[in-house]
Amino acid sequence: MNRQIRIDKWLWCVRVFKSRSLASSACDGGKVKIEGERVKPSYQVKIGDVITVQQRYIKRAYRVLAPLDKRVSAAKVKDFAEDITPPEELAKLKTGRFVSYQSKFKGIGRPTKKDRRLIDKIRGH
Repeated sequence: MNRQIRIDKWLWCVRVFKSRSLASSACDGGKVKIEGERVKPSYQVKIGDVITVQQRYIKRAYRVLAPLDKRVSAAKVKDFAEDITPPEELAKLKTGRFVSYQSKFKGIGRPTKKDRRLIDKIRGH
C-alpha cells in the first residue's frame, strides 16, 4: 500500500487544522516543517516522517504512521498520527493561557465592569 497523499490534506485529515485551506496556508507561511525544512502544501508525506507544526507559540510534532485521504474521527487519529510533542512545549501552552488571560488588555482603553468595581472598592464607594 504505497498511496501518495499531500501534507496539507494529511494535516487536515488527522485534525491538526480545522480546514484544508488553513493547513495549506500554514504550509505556505512556513509553519509546517519536515526535518527543519519548510514544505509546500503539495509535499507527499511518507510513513515515518516527523512533521513539526508551529501553532501559536508552541511547536507541535507528529510522526506519520499511515497515509489517509479522508478525515477521521478524533478517536481514530492515533492509528494514523503519533503526537510526539515534547512535554516542555505542552507546558508552554498551559502557562501561556494563564499569562495571556492576566495581561490581555492591562491598562488599555476604558475600564471593564470588573475594573470599575475594583476602583470603587479602593475609593471606598
